[in-house]
Amino acid sequence: MSESANPKKAAGERAAEYVEHDMIVGLGTGTTAYFAIVRLAERIGEEGLRVRCIATSERSATLARGMEIPLTSFAEVLHVDLTIDGADEVDPAFNLIKGGGGALLREKFVASASDTELIIVDEGKLKQRLGAFPLPVEVVPFGWQLTRQRLQGLGCEARFRSSDNGPFLTDNGNYILDCSFGAIDDPPALERRIVATCGVVECGIFAGLATRIIIGKSDGNVEERAEPGRL
Repeated sequence: MSESANPKKAAGERAAEYVEHDMIVGLGTGTTAYFAIVRLAERIGEEGLRVRCIATSERSATLARGMEIPLTSFAEVLHVDLTIDGADEVDPAFNLIKGGGGALLREKFVASASDTELIIVDEGKLKQRLGAFPLPVEVVPFGWQLTRQRLQGLGCEARFRSSDNGPFLTDNGNYILDCSFGAIDDPPALERRIVATCGVVECGIFAGLATRIIIGKSDGNVEERAEPGRL
């Protein structure tokens, strides 16, 4: 596949075109969001686009600073106009699974503060039901074994995420449990049950947050959906 036909690149670049002057922009995390960040930096250089951005991870913040994209924080602003982020799975109701990269807490925090949440994916991320991708759940390190037991009581197999250097640590210093529930019939209900579990910081089900899905195709074309139920 040529670079011009990279579906992630096509989706990311299309999403970056939604950014307007003087917006507060949320910068997502992951391989698809990378292309949106790169294109945004190009627009800043080419058009003199005035924006301030909030990154959803230290990785994206480092990338943005390297490209001279102005960053801000919630100490300075209390809302986000537009966020561009990826997803691990998207269902027809625009429910998402996110957190494959471990940034789900900051991603959900920024999404919840955003007027518009653009989700950029390739066709392989579209699913009739969520659950093929294990659901990431961020938990506090203290007593994580008990938290895992409680989550498994909800009907999953919870695997502790590790890295080459030991436990995988989020930017917030927490652990990730990757929870295999199988097909998820009611994502909003499961989200509520998980986040109500003592020891859980946040889970990777994003229900009711996505406002537009931008789908990159293998032939280089892009499809957009703004109404749930049309995937």
